[in-house]
Amino acid sequence: MMKKPLLALSVVALSLSSIITPLHASAALPTQVEGQALPSLAPMLEQVSPAVVSIAVEGTQVSRQRIPESFRFFFGDEFPADQVRERPFRGLGSGVIIDADKGYIVTNYHVINGANTIKVQLTDGREYDAELVGGDQMTDVALLKLEKKVKNLTQIKLADSDKLRVGDFTVAIGNPFGLGQTVTSGIVSALGRSGLNLENLENFIQTDAAINSGNSGGALVNLNGELIGINTAILGPNGGNVGIGFAIPSNMMKNLTDQIIQHGEVKRGMLGVQGGEITSELAEALGYESSKGAFVNQVMPDSAAEKAGLQAGDIIVSLNGKSINTFSELRAKVATLGAGKEITLGVIRDGDKKDFDVTLGESQMQQAKAEQIHKGLSGAELSNTSKNDETKG
Repeated sequence: MMKKPLLALSVVALSLSSIITPLHASAALPTQVEGQALPSLAPMLEQVSPAVVSIAVEGTQVSRQRIPESFRFFFGDEFPADQVRERPFRGLGSGVIIDADKGYIVTNYHVINGANTIKVQLTDGREYDAELVGGDQMTDVALLKLEKKVKNLTQIKLADSDKLRVGDFTVAIGNPFGLGQTVTSGIVSALGRSGLNLENLENFIQTDAAINSGNSGGALVNLNGELIGINTAILGPNGGNVGIGFAIPSNMMKNLTDQIIQHGEVKRGMLGVQGGEITSELAEALGYESSKGAFVNQVMPDSAAEKAGLQAGDIIVSLNGKSINTFSELRAKVATLGAGKEITLGVIRDGDKKDFDVTLGESQMQQAKAEQIHKGLSGAELSNTSKNDETKG
């Protein structure tokens, strides 16, 4: 498989064999005020850490190798065209308890992809079997459920990730390298990241909180201990951390897990438009004094967008009162909302701002095939095979 260079780095799996690179200096946390106790994250972490669990999986990876035609020429048509190979694997990752009563745990899909058995270990050492309720490969979200009723679980409180700002403090909690629960801190470096070729639908939080192998599925929280994202990947040479990590926003995760609980799968919303980003050339041609928004160049016939009155040439700038900065962001947010969801879009048309009420249709977008989820992205993989140069894409 070809490796994709990206800014001289690779978007990589959080794999155990990765090389750790030196960390750059992260943003400083609040300093001590004279006469007051030294600021500490410890009280918050005492409340939050029990909601973050370690996940261990075992399964089988299936690969196909094309047999050269010359073999078939010599051995006849009875010789198989493809050779199927199965390789057992073990992997480690992290997860977050989002419902203590029902035993629901959210993690990344790539952590449990292909798993035959899933075991969850709590911070107090208790270990339980878990089953997959459902998953969404296109956003890398999976929902697990403990197979038995467990007492004294701690669930995490969700934050409104749409209220995040660049510069907000973040804390990453997970199980790097299978060493046990580890905590790092940083800030929100950017919002709405896409175009990384990690998933089909991308709208990531970027953070400089150190995220390493095995952190997949772990928690990214604010200083109140509220979940703002699910850690999913890092950008770095050979899997080392250089202060560029990505997390799935908590609002996006909740939309997906709510649908999985209700339907057993994700029923994607569909707006029915084609478009792109606002380039400087396009903005100049339109007389639009911004680069933010989603440009609509085509409205599909009989779609939710057409029924609501959207037109080619519109610029969508908000969804339910919250800013839309790019077409990729619009696409990801609409797709993770359920079919039939009623939304309000803010649209710039001929220089004027208008609101349109839209009832989303149901997308026929197919989920990514299992083989499209790169096997190098299976959390911290415990095998003899080196994965440190593999990328996702």
